[in-house]
Parts: sequence; C-alpha cells; structure tokens
Amino acid sequence: MQEPGPDPPDDPHDGSTPASTSSGGGGGEASWLLRVLEAARGASLLSASPAEMPPLTVVAVERYLAEAPPCPPAPPCPAAVLPQYWYDVTLADGSRQERCHLAPSLNGLVQRGHLRPGARLRLTRCSYLYDERRLRYGFPCLEGVERVAGEPPARPVPIASAPRPPPLRGERKHYLPLWNNEDPYGDTWEAEKPPKKVDVDVSKLTSLGHLEMTWRSRVHFHPLLVRVLHKSRLRYYGKPEKKVDVPYQAYFEVADSSGMISMVLWNSLCPEWYNSMKVGTVLLLEQYAIKNSYPFKTQPTPGDSQMKRFATIEISLNVRDPPTKISIIPEEMVKPEWGLPEVKYRFITRSELDNLPNNHSCDVIGLVTFVGRIERARKRERSEDFWLYRWAHAIDGTSEQPFILEIFATSQPDVFERIHPMTYLVCTQMRVVRDLTDNPSSTIYLTTSNESQIFITGCHKGQPYTRDTKVKNFIHWTKTQSEADQMKKTVIGGYYPLPRPPNSFLKYCKSNKVESVLKAIGEMGKEIEDLHYREHKRIAIQGIISAVRYINCSNVAEDASGVEPVQKDTSQTLESSTVSKEDGVQKENLQTKEFTSFLGPQYAPGEQQWHQTPQSKKSTVKRKTEAEEGSTSVIPVPSYHYFTRSARKKFGLDKIQHEDFVQDKNEQPVSDSSQYYPDQEGLSAIPETEETRGTCDSWQSDLWAQVKDKLLKYLHHSTVFPESIPRKFDYEHKDLLMQQYNLHAAVYQPKEMGTDKSIDEFKSASGLGYYEVTVLGINHDVAVDVAFLPLFYPENPHLLQMEDIENDTLLSCMSCISAYQQKTTSYGTLCDTFPLSNEIVKAAMDLDGKHVVCILDICHLGDDKVEVFLSKIYKTLEPDVLGLV
Repeated sequence: MQEPGPDPPDDPHDGSTPASTSSGGGGGEASWLLRVLEAARGASLLSASPAEMPPLTVVAVERYLAEAPPCPPAPPCPAAVLPQYWYDVTLADGSRQERCHLAPSLNGLVQRGHLRPGARLRLTRCSYLYDERRLRYGFPCLEGVERVAGEPPARPVPIASAPRPPPLRGERKHYLPLWNNEDPYGDTWEAEKPPKKVDVDVSKLTSLGHLEMTWRSRVHFHPLLVRVLHKSRLRYYGKPEKKVDVPYQAYFEVADSSGMISMVLWNSLCPEWYNSMKVGTVLLLEQYAIKNSYPFKTQPTPGDSQMKRFATIEISLNVRDPPTKISIIPEEMVKPEWGLPEVKYRFITRSELDNLPNNHSCDVIGLVTFVGRIERARKRERSEDFWLYRWAHAIDGTSEQPFILEIFATSQPDVFERIHPMTYLVCTQMRVVRDLTDNPSSTIYLTTSNESQIFITGCHKGQPYTRDTKVKNFIHWTKTQSEADQMKKTVIGGYYPLPRPPNSFLKYCKSNKVESVLKAIGEMGKEIEDLHYREHKRIAIQGIISAVRYINCSNVAEDASGVEPVQKDTSQTLESSTVSKEDGVQKENLQTKEFTSFLGPQYAPGEQQWHQTPQSKKSTVKRKTEAEEGSTSVIPVPSYHYFTRSARKKFGLDKIQHEDFVQDKNEQPVSDSSQYYPDQEGLSAIPETEETRGTCDSWQSDLWAQVKDKLLKYLHHSTVFPESIPRKFDYEHKDLLMQQYNLHAAVYQPKEMGTDKSIDEFKSASGLGYYEVTVLGINHDVAVDVAFLPLFYPENPHLLQMEDIENDTLLSCMSCISAYQQKTTSYGTLCDTFPLSNEIVKAAMDLDGKHVVCILDICHLGDDKVEVFLSKIYKTLEPDVLGLV
C-alpha cells in the first residue's frame, strides 16, 4: 500500500514525512475526506466537525511505539506511561486515501476490535496537529468516529506498491505488527536473501573452540564458518522512553566441528537478516564481537547430546562496534571437509509421548485434525503487550490419541496464520506439559519454547528433518490413509477449554500470578470491559449454583408468529456493552443480531420461560416440550449426517502435501490447489442458520426462586456466539475459515470474489446445545448467568478428552449426558430422553446452597461479543483452602 501524494503546494515541508500522507485514485477536488482535513488545518482551533458525514472505509490500522512525554524534575515519571502504543488509521472515501493519527483516547476502539480494516465509519471530528520539534510538519488526527453498521465496505482505491512511510507521530521509524511484538511486519523486513557465490578461504578461519580460549587477548577475530542449529523467535525490547530505532534481538545456536555457541543478532540487522537465517543455514561471519553470555537466556535442547556447548561466551552481530559482515553459503557449495555438523532432531511418536517426563524437549510431525482460533494472553497485568497462541491437534498413526499442541507465535506469521486441518505440521523444540502429582490422568500436551519452529505444507521441501527416519515413517503411514475418512474428523475454530484448571483449588491459587485470585461477581463487568480483542482470561468467582437450563440447538423450528424476536442491538455503538435497568435489576446484555441467526428465537433471561419451576419441593423438575411452548412446526433432523453419499470419490493422502518431502527433483510435485475439496452435495441439506432453540429444560433451587426478583445486579453472560462453536472443516472454503479464525489483519483484505458465506453457515462440529448456569453471589444480592458448552465430536471422539473429575460432578454429568445424546443423534435416531437428566439434577441439588468457586473462561471476540464459559467448579470445603484467599 502506497501513499505517495505530497501535501498541497501551500504547505511545504522539510523533506521528512509528509504532513498529510495520501494517495489518490481520482481527482483530489472530488475527495470529501481531503476537504475535511484541509478544513481542520485551516480552522482557528485546528479542528473541524463536518455537517455531512458520508461513510468511509478503514483501509489499514497500524501500531507503533508511543513516546514518553517530557517529565518534570519532580515528581519522578511513573514506572508505566500510558498509552504505550499509538495507531495510524488509513481511511478511504472512494476517490482518495488518507493516513491519519488516531487520538489516544480512541485507542480502545482498536483494542476491542471495533475499529478494524474493512469497517465502515463516519468521521465526526478531526483535528490537525503540528510537531513543534520539526519545521512545519503536521498530520491529521481522528478525534471522533461513529460506526456504520449493515453496509458492506467499499473497495479501497487501488494504489501502486511502494515503501511504507514511517509513522506519523513522533520519531519512530517503523510500524509493529498489530497484535503482538514478536512477528516481523512491514517492508522493513527483508524476505529471504538470494544465494550468492562466496569464496571461503579455509586457511583464514578460526574455530569456536579456539575462540573460547583466546578471545580475551584479542581485539579482532578471524572469520568463522558455522551452521545454524537453532533459531529463537524475535524479542522486541522497545520502551516509550528509549530512542533505539529498531529495538530487536534474536538468538541463534551455531556450531562448527568443535562445538556449539550462542549468536545474537541485534537491532537493524534483524530486519535485514532474520528471515534469511534458517535452521541449517551455513554462515561465514567476519568482523563480529565476542561477549560474556547472558546468563538468563533460554537454552534449546541439542539434537546431538554429545556436542560440546560453549556457554560462557556469545557472538554479537551488530551494525557497528564493529560492523558485522555476514555471508550465506548455499548448501550446494558446502564441502564435507569443512566438518560442519548436520542438524539433528529428537522426533517422537504419539505412542511414545505418554512415557515422557514433564518439560522433556522433543520434535513432532502429524496430520492436523483440529486447529483453534488465534487468541491472545496478556504478558503482565495492565500491560498492552500480548502473547499470540492457538491450539492444534495432529495425528501420526501410532495412537488413537492426537498430539495436543499449544503453539505460540514463533515469528513466522505466514506459517502461524495458515495452519489448517489436513496439512502436515512439524513443530520443533516442543516441551512436554504434564502434572502427575495433581492428576495422573490429566491431559498431556506440548507447548512451544523460545526456540520452536513450525512448518506446514509448502515449507517442508529442503528442510533438514525430511531425512529423519520417523518423518519418513509418518509419510509412509499417510500413504495408507483415505483422505475422505480423515476429512470427517477435521474441526476448526471455536471455544477450546485446555489447559484444564487443576483438580485442586489450592493448586489453582498457587499457580495464579495475580495478587487477588477471587473476583466479586459484581466486578465481572469491569473485567470484561478491560478485555482486549481476542484476549483470553481465566477468572475465579465465589457463589452458589442456583439454576441450570439446557438450550437445545438440534431441532429446526419455525416461529409460529413469523416475527423475528427482538434483541437489543449493540452493534451501533463503539462503546462497551449496554447496561440497562429493568424491574430494579441491572442487566448487562452482550447479545447481538448475529446471534439471532445462529440460535433463532431468544428468551430474555428474566422471563418465566427460563425460570419457571413448580411450587413443590426443589427436587421436582419442570420439563418443557415444544408442545407446551406452543411451537407449531418442529422438524427433528439428525445433526451429524455430513457425508450422505456412499459414492463420494475418495483420494489417498499421498496425493496431497507429499511433494514437500520428495527429494528427487525429477518428480513432478502436486500443487496445493489439487488437494481434496469435499463434495458439497454430500453435506446435510439443512443450513445451520436455520437452527433454533428447541426444548428448554431447567432446574432451579428454592433459594433462587426466593431471591431472583430482589437482586441488586443480575449479569447475563451466557450467550454462545457463532464464533464460539467449533466447525467442521470445509476445504473448499479453507481461506475464508482461516481468515475468520485468525486475527483481523492490519491492512484490509476483501473476501474472495463470490464468497458471501458467514461463519454460522458452516456445520457445527459438536453439540446439540449447551447449558446456562446461574451463579448467585454468596450475599444473595447479585447473580450471573454463564454458559457451559459440552464439547464432544461424534466423528472423532478422541479429539478432546473430558474425563470425569473429582469435585466437578455437575460439569462431568453435563458433558457425559450431552456426549450420549450426540452419539444417539449421530446414528439417526432422535434422543428421547430429556436434556436435563436425573444425574444432572442430582449433581446440581448436591451443590444447592453450598458456596463454590467457579472458574470462568472469558474471551473477547471483537465488537461487543464476549464469551463467558464455565470451566470448573471447586467446593470451598477443600483442606487448606479457606485460609488461602
């Protein structure tokens, strides 16, 4: 994207960044946006509020490090200066694009996913800011915007490709990725450098072993010839008060015949060289520095346990002191007599994983059967820095269980964002996570380390691991598989409950890093308001389980009235969720019209249809059927008949993705586009958008019946949004699905031409429904509705193991009953038992009146959509718990 247009002649500059960066695809006189910005610059108060406000398209939202304001001598500057980051927004009005600074007071619109590329908005107020430290330099600033709902974004004006100008405000030289700091972003980062012929004079080389012994007595060092064995993700160390232009570093472990040493790539060398230095790359290093090693850096586990490690020193590569000279030696020019070690791996199979200890380092390869959405975790409380991560499952044929992989961003955004089912996934330097002391049957999973690298289809060819025996065995296994059979097991996106909270609340408290573990129910609104886009957080509240309701989504029903139910639409506001008062009860409603198309008619949480129970003893349960509700047209349909044609053409897995592992260059590779596309006619003919609520079965305690109308505050966070539901993977629309479950891109990416599918049109992979659980505060004055989503996959029961857990009988019962119902329904017979079984009612009654701790998983899905799922219930009578919090 380019914004080459200079300012009008009446506003000359000093040759630095233009004051009004723009790009024109048409006459500037026809641009409403340009006229408004010029009006702001010419106004006495340097601001303008236009009378007419046509909709604009957000083309790009880009983030960069803010600068600390000047501080007086006393009092001293605070430790944390907010905001930590600034944003520039590119807007288009159909004839012109303008890059504007976003007023810091509006940063929350970006952080919560309201203001994003592709969105339509109206500009209500803008200003013009001059930089007093630069000669006649200024830029437009957005101070007020309103979102336009229901109108598709216009295509931005096409513009020629050119280097991106630096950020508008301050003196920063480059933009950061929009959602984290570890990934390279922008044209500052060079792609892989083309190989060049390099003459290597072996007589002038030194070895790492000799270097370790003599480095203190030397100022200049002989050239080094080394191979990269391990590569870390990027580390960004920029601070608002620091003036480093490109504050990056990256660690590499390099080796020659004498041993292995750490090498650090600093600052502006990172954008130039990081993408070119891959595992296996051979480097010729000249004019480098040697320093004492940093003692607290992470250490990868070498594939060769016999290799000597030089741990006291490290190689430092920088643009000065001295200016480093780096050369990449093409692999075909590497000579055996140089004695460079080969890259070795520690691949394991899934059948071997169960016997490995916690924190064991290993490499894995598998066929992806599930990949979750990208989520973010805050690095520190009240910080604006986040980790990006996603979950994936992969199988290798040695076990019925998959590898469960927690994959954090590894500074490979193109790979990280393109993980999808039916691709071959390689993850290196993974760490085993298991806790035998707390729960021997707990789920074992693997998580990435600082030195992990990930590879998918299209990346494998030429990688050193293709020669590994276990990799070859995996490829051989894939040739024996039917792709159609594996496709049935694939799932993408949705809520994912791992890692599970520990069985002991005492251990949960000890592993929680915040000062106060428990949150008051009344504080949940503030917790949700502080969430950023796709931020996942786990909180604990204390309360009493007072009601359980089952919401059935398996039946297709027609509303007898023919009128769409009314919901409060929060899509028109750029603020947080609306709070209203009704009958003296404060309610927070995060529902949107998008949810209507997924579940159909909605009952207000306070209505009698939800809470009505008999006036007899609390052990009696009121069960409602469609007839009692007055539904006149109910059509039961099986939920899991996805592949109904027996004559579907089947392909072997050897016809996809195998080309990446082929070493013979004479073989004709199979392109990625030839991979299997599911037969759409074999899918269920009932679109998911027609799914509506069927039976609604509920239980409530006597206590709830007495206090529910007298609450001071009643929060409703039980909405299950379409984005929360795991979906069956559809290869034909894989790009659309990946775009849905990735984060919003920094630059507008229009959907594919002819693609108008929404996420709720893709088949659900699990669930006839979900449960709504009401938690009453222990002072009986506040309450909250939260959701429990049983996850069971009929096509692949091994995808997610939800074992029965001690002290969590209620959730275990709800999971098991739902799994039984789904099994029954998937075989084509409608389950004739009520969703709220006797076991569930008994488990709920056992908790009646008792104080419990509920662990909630909350995640901000963008706009005003926040999912809140019940993940664990602890009894407060556990030993050593009462005095802990």
